[in-house]
Amino acid sequence: MSRILAESELPAELSPFGAVDAAYPSEITRCYEALHRRLPVLVECEKELAPFLYRSLRDRLKVDGARCLYLDGRASNDLPPPPPGTGLVGAMIHQIREVVRGAVGERIVVLPHIDILTASGGQGFLGAEAREVIPLLYENPEVLWLGFKDPAFPLPTPIDNLFPHKESIVGVPRDRLRFLVTQREAKKFGRGFDPYMLYKHISGVNAVRLRRLLGSLTGEDYPADPAGALRQLRTATLSNDVELPSVDLDKDIGGYKTVKERLQAEILAILGAKDKLSDPAQIEKIESLIPRGMIFWGPPGTGKTLFAKAMATSLGAAVSIVSGPELKSKWVGESEENLRAVFMKARQSAPAVIVFDELDSFAAARGTYTGSGVEHSMVNQLLTEMDGFRKEELVFVVGTTNFVESLDPALMRPGRFEFALHIPYPNTEDRRAILGVHDKRFGLQMTDAAFDYAAKRSGEPVPGPSGGTHYSGDHLQALCRQIARTRLRENLSGPTQPADIDRALEQYLDLPKLTAAEERVVATHEAGHAVCSLHCKHSAPIDRISIRGDIGGALGYVQHSDPAHRYVVTYGQLRDSLCTLFGGREAEVLLCDDISIGSGSDLHHATHIARSMVENYGDGGDDVGVGHWEFDKDRPISEDARAKIDEAVRKILERERARAKTILEGNRVMLTALRDLLLEKKVLDRASFAHLTPPKSGDPSHG
Repeated sequence: MSRILAESELPAELSPFGAVDAAYPSEITRCYEALHRRLPVLVECEKELAPFLYRSLRDRLKVDGARCLYLDGRASNDLPPPPPGTGLVGAMIHQIREVVRGAVGERIVVLPHIDILTASGGQGFLGAEAREVIPLLYENPEVLWLGFKDPAFPLPTPIDNLFPHKESIVGVPRDRLRFLVTQREAKKFGRGFDPYMLYKHISGVNAVRLRRLLGSLTGEDYPADPAGALRQLRTATLSNDVELPSVDLDKDIGGYKTVKERLQAEILAILGAKDKLSDPAQIEKIESLIPRGMIFWGPPGTGKTLFAKAMATSLGAAVSIVSGPELKSKWVGESEENLRAVFMKARQSAPAVIVFDELDSFAAARGTYTGSGVEHSMVNQLLTEMDGFRKEELVFVVGTTNFVESLDPALMRPGRFEFALHIPYPNTEDRRAILGVHDKRFGLQMTDAAFDYAAKRSGEPVPGPSGGTHYSGDHLQALCRQIARTRLRENLSGPTQPADIDRALEQYLDLPKLTAAEERVVATHEAGHAVCSLHCKHSAPIDRISIRGDIGGALGYVQHSDPAHRYVVTYGQLRDSLCTLFGGREAEVLLCDDISIGSGSDLHHATHIARSMVENYGDGGDDVGVGHWEFDKDRPISEDARAKIDEAVRKILERERARAKTILEGNRVMLTALRDLLLEKKVLDRASFAHLTPPKSGDPSHG
């Protein structure tokens, strides 16, 4: 069975009333049957659709002899006029009062603007009109009501409860689209009409508006590419609260190869395959496999929202970015209504992607709330909205969060947010690619050396107020923007060099102003770390040594490249880490008149490693034995065992301190030369001290 239709299978002409009958036969039938059983009916639809739906229902009811009374505030021969000077809302209330307290027989009373009549007065309170209308609607149980409300207007709960039968109409069903496009209009999309191709661009448009949009299409008949006609429709379906992004997954987002491959394989490739199918049964099968809810999680600034926009661009979808905290309201029911409005606008603009930024702000695990408890209702409303999607609707929900572990488990079950995509801090390769994107955007003309240097330097913790965090995509963009501002301000036109990277990173940092004596101590300390590391075969290579105080609040540091083995840690690596940590203090003992307290953090870190080796990793020796001896109040251990553990920790620390001392005493010339080079240059990269670097080999003193 092909999804392509010949022109002869489409209607020649179609009125708006005919379009409504053709688009919603099931919905109209259900409303008719409910009214036939004397059940009040509430239809939720857009205002422009309500009169046409009413006429279709009225025509069916006439066949049974049923009569309708339409209360829209205008003069009616069946009701006395309102008092002079009464406004439209007052006139409608007057009509309701006359109907309820008069004789209307078996007529069905139609309220086309029930949402306006019962609108709240703001801040969760009912307005004066609502307080008057609600009792009237309940006063006469013999009255059969037919109400119409716009999805954007919430109804008070007493009014909502008045209607046992509710019908919600958004957009048009895909299987009815073939009845809504005329032969003349189909020519604007090429030869052979494909309703599946068109549907993904207009799934949220109601039948009346769709007829108006199709009738306004311009351009040639039978174009080779229907993109022009589709673009006209897409532009007309966007609301003010959504945007049509233009973010290319490959060109505008650097690096993150694994993330892109997973997004492509799990979402984009499947949707692309669906567009190429011709069998509707196969299409429906694929649609049932596509996850509609996704969690993009990772640290701040890593591009979670940017990836969502790139996905939307690939799908030709609109994006609505919603801040989680902004949805929350202290007024009862208002937060849930905010959520409903977001989903309604997205469905009307489909294909669409809703991005809930900081999803954890209202969707944390239930039972952990510390506020008013509105979060519980918001989670329930979110799940209700997601469960209400038609499978053919291209509406996706992306939640971004820095704390995926805090999300409510109900959100993560299959069928809801079943697709979780981790977007971590960028690695060296990713950072270089991200810098390449911004280099083109800002015209920085970075040299290969500048790219390499920037990628390495951004492997350090971020300097300044946010020190201690890793570089994210946002940090790299800020770095490139700083370089671009400097080039513009100083009218620079040459290529960007490594020195320009340093300048951009450090020109506004409040660097410490060390005296010559202080600088000598810091240089000695860092040289000690470096020399010990260079003589420990399990240490990663050194990339950079600095005594400029330009990172993380430290006066100096030794930066290592990424270790060759990231996931398997050995005793040898831990022992070499301890030796390197002691190198700074032992260098001061060897070359300085006194010892500074700068090794305090080194000693703290070393003690933690040594204790972990004994208590957790079974390296306590024969006296302690192999086991997990971490202190636990629920599993107390004897004082004798505690003493043995403490002694084993002390022995490990003393052994590695002695090894660091031996290395430094045996390489005093190298230590002095590296210290003096640091005092001269302040910052050394690997090439700067390569002539001092010994070949990596096992250290004979390593036990």
